[in-house]
Amino acid sequence: MEINTTLEFPADPAAVFALMTNQDFLADVAKEARAVEHTISVNGLTTRSERALVAPEAAKKFTGDTIRIIEERAWSEPRPDGSRTATLNLTSPGQPITMPGTVTLVPQGASTRIEIRGDLTVKIPLVGKKLEKMAAPAIEDGIRAEERVARRWLNP
Repeated sequence: MEINTTLEFPADPAAVFALMTNQDFLADVAKEARAVEHTISVNGLTTRSERALVAPEAAKKFTGDTIRIIEERAWSEPRPDGSRTATLNLTSPGQPITMPGTVTLVPQGASTRIEIRGDLTVKIPLVGKKLEKMAAPAIEDGIRAEERVARRWLNP
């Protein structure tokens, strides 16, 4: 299932990228996304967020009470206009869930747009597509958590 989400940030690309690679910011995003526990690491241009989330009722028989999601982004160096791209890799250890994709950071006047594109796949015969449809809103809300937290950080 294709996931396409666009986020808007009231800051230039350098400031937005600084947030996207700030460990404290990423921890706030995990909390905003209702993670019951999380681990964040930043290593140069690569970020890793591991979150435990309460599983949706319909998925609990497959996942248990919580589902662990690992999101890794490997960012490029900036282009002359400040834009960047990142490869995105979302996985769930022990679960047949993946979402490879891209994150694109684009200047937009005095603000910045981030476009997140991914291909969510749940490889469970007969119910995989149904679980993808159930998981998509939660994944999109987790992505939108970045925008909500960034607005607080950028406009204290």
